[in-house]
Parts: sequence; structure tokens; C-alpha cells
Amino acid sequence: MKNLTIINHPLVKRDLTLLRDKRTPSNIFRAVLRRTASLMAYEVTRDLRLKETAVTTPLERTRGAIVDEKFILVPILRAGLGLVGGFVEVIPEARVGHIGLYRNEETLRPVDYYLKLPRKLGRSLVYILDPMLATGGSAVAAVSVLKAKGARNIRFVSLVAAPEGVRRLARHHPGVRIYTCALDRRLNAKGYILPGLGDAGDRMFGTAE
Repeated sequence: MKNLTIINHPLVKRDLTLLRDKRTPSNIFRAVLRRTASLMAYEVTRDLRLKETAVTTPLERTRGAIVDEKFILVPILRAGLGLVGGFVEVIPEARVGHIGLYRNEETLRPVDYYLKLPRKLGRSLVYILDPMLATGGSAVAAVSVLKAKGARNIRFVSLVAAPEGVRRLARHHPGVRIYTCALDRRLNAKGYILPGLGDAGDRMFGTAE
């Protein structure tokens, strides 16, 4: 899994524990998820290209740096929306697209229903955001759609991943770098990550049965 980076930060581990806890209510879940996304954003942007620039302080002129990259965030609806706010806090200049995919619970295959993307994908770093990388079906489908629309530099960001999903995404799209806060044990028979944290979308929006 050479394309996989696990974000190993004490504050991320703390927040992930809160997110896993079934007793965490939806309002706290949303707030912690947003906070965790901000921490993740710092980690996944460590290798950004910089350009030197001049800046004038209150005392004198000196040298500084600006980011020489363009960003597009593409959350996979609906759970991916929970990561957008935290990323935008760190990368406020990012543009945001949306891709709607859901997993058929019987076939475990992705079904697409919505797509709205900014222009000029090929000139930007594209971050696909989805809290859970489970079977990898939605991830593979999302990357395929974005590549078909011209994206060339794509990164996949998840909160929790299963080995099955990581392997599947790497097999279909070996050039995509994967970032996650935890590589969990495996999937269960229904395609949910173990130990995981349940359905992130349901927990975030309070729609669990």
C-alpha cells in the first residue's frame, strides 16, 4: 500500500475516538468531524508547491511565499459534506464541486445521481472527500468520473479506510494518493468497516434508524 498515507497525529486520534463512540450525538459528531477535517487538511497539503514573493512588514521589506497551486474539493455526497468546512478553513481559496454517489446495499455497487464540477480540473489539485473508504466502489467511480472530465492530479481523503477499499482503489487508479486517519481491520458482510464508526452520513445528519 505504497500509495497510502495514514495521518498519525495525537489530536486526530483523540477526535477519531469521539467519532467512533456510538454515544456521540449528531451535533457533536458534526463539530468534531469538521475539526478533524481541518487537521487532515494540514497533513495532506504538506507537499504543496510554493512560489517566493516579496512582502512589506510594518518595519521593512522581506521575502515570503505563496502557494503556487489551484485547489478543487469534491465531496462525495452526502457524507463528504462533513469534511468540506474544515478543509475550506485551511484552504479558503479552494473551489468546491459535488459528486453524488450512493451504494446499493444489495449489490454494493455505486450508483451516481449528481455531478457539478468547476472548470479546468486538469490545472488543479483535486481532493475527493469521503469519510469512509469501505468497499472502494464509490471511490473508484468518483475518480473515473473526474478523470473523464479532465482531472489529472487527484487525491482521495477519508477519515477511516478498510484494506479492501484501499486495495481496490489502488488497483484501478494506482496514481491516486490515499490519505486516511485509520486503516481499520476489515469489512463485514454488508460492506461496513470494522470497527469503523457506523454510517457517517446518518450519524452526521441524525438520520439513523
